[in-house]
Amino acid sequence: MKDSLMRFLAAAALAASLPCAAQTYPTKPLLVLMPLQAGSAVDVMIRIVAQKMGEDMGQQIVIENQPGAAGSIGAERVKRAAPDGYTVGVLNDSILTMIPNIRQVAYDPVKDFVPVGVVAAITWVMVVSNELPAKSVAEFVALAKSRPGKIDYSSGGNGSPQHVAMEAFKAATGIDLVHIPYRGATQAAVDVMSNRVQAHLGAVSIVRPYILDGRMRALAVPSAARSPLLPQVPTVAEAGVPGFEWRTWASFVLPLATPNAIVERLNAEMIKAVSSPDVREKLIAQGLEPIGSKPELVTQWTQDGLKRMRDIVQRAKIQAE
Repeated sequence: MKDSLMRFLAAAALAASLPCAAQTYPTKPLLVLMPLQAGSAVDVMIRIVAQKMGEDMGQQIVIENQPGAAGSIGAERVKRAAPDGYTVGVLNDSILTMIPNIRQVAYDPVKDFVPVGVVAAITWVMVVSNELPAKSVAEFVALAKSRPGKIDYSSGGNGSPQHVAMEAFKAATGIDLVHIPYRGATQAAVDVMSNRVQAHLGAVSIVRPYILDGRMRALAVPSAARSPLLPQVPTVAEAGVPGFEWRTWASFVLPLATPNAIVERLNAEMIKAVSSPDVREKLIAQGLEPIGSKPELVTQWTQDGLKRMRDIVQRAKIQAE
């Protein structure tokens, strides 16, 4: 309570000293704090958008990756940053809705950040090792049922989107897989190629090159429709698990009590960047869905996601490490 009051008073003083913040901001480079691994879907997304924002704003935007604890370490750092608009956080739905349902975190996903807007959503795909004798979801489910507890799957960490998604798939199909948590989604996906783990449910942007060159096998996409980047891959529903869908998203946020003029400027610049034809083309090519929303959508999706993830976590009995 005292910490929140001090940050509010500091922000009030800052706002008073910057009556024309929207016109003068930014006057120096911005730090975008990425609490996820380099090369992850969110990292790819933000680098595309931030480059355009920096060009439009006439300031360098530096992206710093700080993975760990499925993003909660970086989220806490964003929370404690100065509310001056020069530290911008990147929080995905895992950090905002999944992790708080699994473990005690040092931030309130709704009350401790000022939302800027949803940047984009992420298209997913289920992949397996080429050494696994399963060429479809039906074959994978049958194999898993014949080998309960013998097939491993990877995720970006306990409570990460990949972990929660696969646990939801397990519940939907009645199979028993062994969870192998990593310190980031990129390596978790890559290790399917070497058969260190046999299965992974994650972002198309990470695994598509390996699917196309035959180093891992795509079974299905958990979307309402097939991905234009993997048109030959069926949806999970088409593959025999009706009703199972999974999509994630990422947003820009700021420390609590950042002046409204700065929030509005960053939101406008983010929407402008995401709406530009070249950025949209790059995002779509990576298996990402451009959104570029107003701040209110972050709050709405966070609140809705907290409820949905609570049900999944409790049903799957996901616990903190």
